[in-house]
Formats: sequence, C-alpha cells, structure tokens
Amino acid sequence: MIAQAASALPVALADFRERVRRPAYLLMLISAVGLGLLAVPAVDSHWSVLVMGGYRGRYTSGYVGMVTALTSALWLTLVGFYLVRDAVARDERTGVGQLIAASPLRTPAYLLAKLLSNVGVLASMTAVLAVTAGGLQLLRGESRTVDPVALALPFVLIAFPMLVVTSAVAVLFETTALLRGGLGNVLWIFIWMVSAIVGQSSKAPLGGLGLRRVTLPAGASQDVGLGLMYVEEPLKVFDWPGLSVDAPFVAARLTLIALAAALAVLPSLWFTRFARPAHPDRAAHGPRSTRLGAVRPTMTPRRGTRALRLLAGETRILIAGTPLWWWLGAAALTLAGLAVPRGAVLAIAWIWPILIWSRLGTQPAISGAAAILGAYPRPGRRVLAEWTAGVLLAVATGAGAAIRMGFGGDGPGLLAWAAGALFIPGLALALGTLTGAPRVFQAVYTLLWYLMINDTDPLNFMGVLREGGRPTGPGPLAWAAVALVGVLAALGRTAVRQARR
Repeated sequence: MIAQAASALPVALADFRERVRRPAYLLMLISAVGLGLLAVPAVDSHWSVLVMGGYRGRYTSGYVGMVTALTSALWLTLVGFYLVRDAVARDERTGVGQLIAASPLRTPAYLLAKLLSNVGVLASMTAVLAVTAGGLQLLRGESRTVDPVALALPFVLIAFPMLVVTSAVAVLFETTALLRGGLGNVLWIFIWMVSAIVGQSSKAPLGGLGLRRVTLPAGASQDVGLGLMYVEEPLKVFDWPGLSVDAPFVAARLTLIALAAALAVLPSLWFTRFARPAHPDRAAHGPRSTRLGAVRPTMTPRRGTRALRLLAGETRILIAGTPLWWWLGAAALTLAGLAVPRGAVLAIAWIWPILIWSRLGTQPAISGAAAILGAYPRPGRRVLAEWTAGVLLAVATGAGAAIRMGFGGDGPGLLAWAAGALFIPGLALALGTLTGAPRVFQAVYTLLWYLMINDTDPLNFMGVLREGGRPTGPGPLAWAAVALVGVLAALGRTAVRQARR
C-alpha cells in the first residue's frame, strides 16, 4: 500500500499543477472568498448561516473558524463535487489516459492519485476560506486577537474529512459506467441533500457535519440551524467556548477519511484504465480501404424552408440516442398529466428530460464539431433553432398538464406553464453555451427544481405552487424575460466566438 501511495504522489502533483493553471481555478478561489463573506456577516446583519437558538458566537478566531468550516463542509461538498469530477474524463479526452494504460502505474495507484488531486483542489479552496475567515474576524472588530490554531482546527476536523469524502465519490462516479454521465450529476444533488439533513443530526455516524460539536449558550433552545437563513432581529451574542474535541471524535474523523480512500480505490475492481478492445489486424494494417469509385452521396435535397429544416435537424440532434424506456416514461407522464390534477405531475414531467436539456449549448464542444459549426454563415439562427428544439421538448413532455389546464379554463396556470417551457431551455442553453459542460445545468436545474417543490415561491417557474388557485411568485412575464436573457447570452457568446475565428 505504501508503494502504491508513493507512485500516486507524482501523478497527483502533476494533475494538481495542471488544474491550478486554468482560469477556472482562480474563479474557484474567488468564490471561496465570497463563501467566507456569507459565513461571517456583519454584526447587525439580518441573515446568518448558523443560528443557535437565537444566538451567535462572538467573532473570535475559534467561532469564526468553526462557522466557516461548517459552511464549507455544507456547501463545498455540493459545488466541489462538480468542480473536481472531470479528472478522469479529462485524461480520456486529452489522450493521457492511453499513456497511463500503457504505463506500469497500477490502477489503485491511479485512482488514489485522482483522489489526492481532487482533495488538493478542494483543500486549497478551504485554505483560502480559512485565510478569509481570519481577515473577516479583524474586519468585524469583535475580537482583535487572532489564534491560528483555534481558527484552523475546525477546518482540519470538520471540513477536511467531508471534502475527502466528496473527492472520493467524484472518483467513484467517474469510474462507474452508470454514474459517469448526467445521471450521476443529478443523483449527487439528492445524495447531498440527504447527507446534509442526516449529517446535522446529533446521531450522525462518524461525527456527520460536526454540528453536534457546537456548544449552545445557557438558556438557549436546542434548535440549531445551518444554512443561509433570514432572521427578523440581529442575533444575540455570547462568548463561544471553542470547539469540543476528544479522542473519539478525532478517531471518527480519521475513520471517515480512511473509508473515503477505500471508496476511491474500490473501482479498481472494474475500472479498465482506458483500455480498449484490441484489433491486431486493424492496428497493424489500418482500416480497410474503400475504392473511391464506390463512394456515393448519401444526402438528398429536401423541400421546405431553411428554418424548418434547421429546426428539424437540431431537434433530431437533441434527442438522438434517447432510449425507448425514456419515451415510454414521458408518455406515461403525459397521460398522468391528463388524469391527475396539476402540480406534482408537471414537476416530475419537467425533471424527466433534464439530461436531454443539458445537451443544449454543449454539443459542439463535446463532439468536437465547434470548428465546423463555426463556419456556419449565420450561427445565430442555429442557436435559436437549438433553443426552439428545447422548447418543443418541454411542450411535448408537459402537454398533458397543459391540455388539462386548457380544458379547465385555467388561464393563469397555462401562462405560467408557457413561461416555464421557455425558461427551462433558455437556462440550459445559456449555461451550456457559457460553460460547455452539461453538468452545470444538471446541478443548477436540479437544485432550483428541489427548492421549488419545497414551496419556495420566488422559484415557482412552472406555476405548480398555488395560492387561491393562482400561481405564486414572479409572474410569467418575469420568467419569459429570464428566458430571453438566457437566449441573448447564448447568442452573444456565440457571436464572440465567431468573431475570434
């Protein structure tokens, strides 16, 4: 095992150095600073990430370190998963994986290297957050004495083990065929939600998120809330005694790290390390030649307007490869929308196509056809056709609910439905075009969807939340405007790329 770890270290270090050279890494560090600002708000603020029975601790090094460590354990486990889960796929895209497959590096060592690289990326964000916490302690002015040990200890015992677990799950998902794609991205949202709830319990295994190490002030209620919360009045202040650390807690956190390392190397049982089926005859002699005279055109001109042909082509590209079981599920949801009252059915019907919508704006980069599409004379038309294809998919999957609302005379609901059909593809197209990665939309949309079905009225983009029979939250014009902004962002980004060619 020691030899495996020794061989993994150079690979992990090289991978980490390659990641930190990217502009995206700088954005990650800046976002860590922003997370620190959320964790340590102004003394008279009406929002907080940690509420202990109406109290908060005085902004000493120990309390500031604890609250920022809890915040990073909660939120970096969500965002960090999507930041680091591309490590194995990147090796495959760049061809490095083929070199690794031919090298003497063993599979467990390779997986361990990816784990260490992931941990390095997330730990560097945590280090920036710790430095930010120290600066915020001085800025808030409730304590001018900075204790580096008290500040750093919560990050080591609370945040770091959770980030190791996140890094290990990212390696596991990337090396498991079923979880490698969009399904894994969506599944992680729900795993994180369950873990965030269970991890805050006093009975959470292996210390959970570490919330039970928070000492409450005398006379305070036992209600402890972790998350971004609005408070009517500024919280009362007490002198927090510091992080409660004992041998069982330290042992539990070390056990958590060890289990995470085992989880990361578990795929060595099935991960083939980029090995491909061998074809000796083709490898030695190349592909069989084809007589030029045998080549015949396979495309024939088609009648119809250019716009309709373009839309038909983008629609076929969008839904290409969708399995039969998916279409059967979509048909069942459409029939359910006709029979069951609005609400839950529409919400399920519009989470069903999430993996297809996430292709919007990303397929040129993923397929390697960006250079070819860049030669298209009017790329704006293609972008609009791509968005329209996404809208048609929303209309098709949500048709059952729309028909029921139409026959029921539910005009406000139908308008909200139409705005949602515009908004969802607009969001997917904007995020896909700007980032080139499907997982961004998969994560953002799943989180928005989850918050919406949990009665968050400002995010009622489908109109499924009702009060007095009418949709709550922003009106359909607001969501249609957001959709328009998303389409314009995609058009603008495409125009910039075109101008650079």
